[in-house]
Amino acid sequence: MEFTQISDGVFKANFAFLEIIKKIAGSDIFYRVNLDFYATLISVCAVLYLGAIITRRVQFLDKYSIPIPVTGGLIIAVVLFLTQILFNVKIGFQESIKDPLMLMFFTSVGLGADIASLKKGGKLLVLFGISVCLFLFVQNIIGVSVMSMMGENPLLGLLAGSITLSGGHGTGAAWGDVFSNAPYNFIAAKEVAMASATYGLIAGGLLGGPIAQNIIRKYNLKSNEVEVEHDTSDEVFAEPQVERLITAGSFVQSLGLFALAMFIGTTISALTKGSLITLPTFVWCLFSGIIIRNTLSYANIHQVFDREIGVIGNVSLGLFLAMAIMTLNLVELTKLAIPLIILLAIQTVVIAIYVRYVTFGICGRDYDAACLVAGHCGFGMGATPTAVANLQAVTYNFGPSRIAFIVVPIMGGFFVDIANALTIKLFLFLPMFA
Repeated sequence: MEFTQISDGVFKANFAFLEIIKKIAGSDIFYRVNLDFYATLISVCAVLYLGAIITRRVQFLDKYSIPIPVTGGLIIAVVLFLTQILFNVKIGFQESIKDPLMLMFFTSVGLGADIASLKKGGKLLVLFGISVCLFLFVQNIIGVSVMSMMGENPLLGLLAGSITLSGGHGTGAAWGDVFSNAPYNFIAAKEVAMASATYGLIAGGLLGGPIAQNIIRKYNLKSNEVEVEHDTSDEVFAEPQVERLITAGSFVQSLGLFALAMFIGTTISALTKGSLITLPTFVWCLFSGIIIRNTLSYANIHQVFDREIGVIGNVSLGLFLAMAIMTLNLVELTKLAIPLIILLAIQTVVIAIYVRYVTFGICGRDYDAACLVAGHCGFGMGATPTAVANLQAVTYNFGPSRIAFIVVPIMGGFFVDIANALTIKLFLFLPMFA
């Protein structure tokens, strides 16, 4: 081990797979361990493995569909926090791998957005879409208003609004990175996003079933369908745990589509930077994926392999979230604990009222509408898997709703992400964010 002295008194040690910097400042000894790419990748995979083991063994985590990266990431974040506090050792990771993984996930959402499949939902999909889009505005108006009245950064209102509650962990982490840098410089953005998204998953799972069951019993609603075996094989993001068969040839083709969409998205992002249509790079990658997928399909050039796109997207999301969550700065989160708790409590009450009266009313006030209420609670506060789990619980007890199982995954799988990106951008034009 060789130490070399640097002019400011910092000593640097070079290792094959990590670097230790020893800094002496008065009587305090501060150690920094910087992991390189390979060590970081090992750490991320270990986080996912740890999360999988714990999630399977803890009934609460499994019941409410808490993502494996969230479980493992939060545990490691706490361990790293205690290591820094108790032993003056801070571990740094090679975070350059995070952005490509994030872009790959949102590209997968775009490549999975088959416009032709929207026809399956028919009129009910349009009505449900109207309700969902209106609620994105409701969440953000409440978030920004409450935080402004409390004298807090209004960005906290967006992060604990549609960004995380309707967008989930992936969207939250992406916008958290955007807000933590210039020109917003909201240091705690990523921590707020992860905390809000995790709360939303639990709340969405707790609310959806009971609200829908209350509606069904109050109005004595009945299913008009016979019990059928439900096939969700084409719902890429509804069941990410399902094993999917891929081949080397098809994988290369899908990887090429990812590369093309990401190249186009990053290019457009660079060209539009500083203009009125400036959007985060991941949004352009999402749009590029949509255009590529539907252009190839319409021209009958290539049929996108949805299951394979889903595998790549879910792997990218898992690695990205593990990386994002395990590097959380928990100190910054504790500073905003009280206003964040108040806002999330208000958001919970609002969605319960909204789906009960607005979503149910817009969608027809029948049994299918009641099932959509359960689904909307699921991804309006959490994620698509939570929405599907809510649907399964309701339909198991009261009868099938095939249209709900078509509409909810389409809406929660990709449409809400597109609408959410545009909604957030509109709010950022407000003077308070300038």
